[in-house]
Amino acid sequence: MSIRQELGKKDKRTCLYDKHVSLGALMSPFGGFEMPIQYVGIAQEHYAVREHVGLFDVSHMGEVTVKGKDAERYVQYIFTNDIANAPLGKIYYGMMCYENGGTVDDLLVYKMGENDFFLVINAANIDKDWTWMQQQAEGFDIDLQNRSDYYGQIAVQGPESEYVVETVLGIPCKEMVFYTCKVFEETIISRTGYTGEDGFEIYASHDYIRECWDKLIAAGVQACGLGCRDTLRFEVGLPLYGDELSEEISPIMAGLGMFVKLDKAEFIGKEALAKQKTEGPAKKLVGIELFDKAIPRHGYTVLNMEGEPVGEVTTGYHTLSSDKSVCMALVDAAYAKLDTELQIQIRKKVFPGKVVKKQFYNKNYKK
Repeated sequence: MSIRQELGKKDKRTCLYDKHVSLGALMSPFGGFEMPIQYVGIAQEHYAVREHVGLFDVSHMGEVTVKGKDAERYVQYIFTNDIANAPLGKIYYGMMCYENGGTVDDLLVYKMGENDFFLVINAANIDKDWTWMQQQAEGFDIDLQNRSDYYGQIAVQGPESEYVVETVLGIPCKEMVFYTCKVFEETIISRTGYTGEDGFEIYASHDYIRECWDKLIAAGVQACGLGCRDTLRFEVGLPLYGDELSEEISPIMAGLGMFVKLDKAEFIGKEALAKQKTEGPAKKLVGIELFDKAIPRHGYTVLNMEGEPVGEVTTGYHTLSSDKSVCMALVDAAYAKLDTELQIQIRKKVFPGKVVKKQFYNKNYKK
């Protein structure tokens, strides 16, 4: 669920809430929690991550463990990606889908051991996901646990993140490659990132996460809020559930077909997703660049050059890294081709633009 959808709700607090308040963070509800939106400013925090290193509280995210004889078979059944014969420590990105192909959630699956998986789900979807996952567990010999209340999580992101994790936290991570994880003294550390930069995620008890936060802040690492997390992920074309993925937006519509492995055994939504992939979806997620400085926002209407509605903006910004007014939008498939001219209704005016690639900034992950 997006920041826009979450504003105004009264929610829980993470184990780092008092740390945010002491730093003067602007707090707002998001994903069921009262979270920091910014500390010193979205732009300054954005550039800290792009150029140096930034620190995020992501303890609001959900964690589910799947263990037991049928653990792999169960995860394969609910997950669009293929984890068969996954090596220890490998991480996979993908979705859980309904039978009609709509998205329950997008998530990460960590291979922690033989028949032992660690699933990271979106904060706003924890209750919904947990109920759905329990419903799908019938007939599987597994131990399914919702560990969301136990784990705190921080993300250290940016080109200097490896150095900071090694020197400040004393956690060896240089040998880790992209999309892998390991356990270090009962702490799970992974190297994925949701910013387009190199970065690490640390999952641990609330006490240890608070200790790590204090060390990083004392070392001068910039605390970053969800405001710049959104601008950073948007620039590199990463989806946010509730905007680019939803019960109505399938992975195929969102351009995430590479994470839907139709050649594996049966999984929930396979038939509907296969049909969409073969016939083509009715709508597609595209990037749009405006020729003007006007800013397209979530929910604004996309028009063809005849002024007819053909879609809707999912996320839009005047990008900090490229100085352009751009957005991602879900449009009728007939208008999804690169360089197709479209218009966006912004309040009482119409602004022209064209379809471009959804990635507005080049990723800098460590491969």
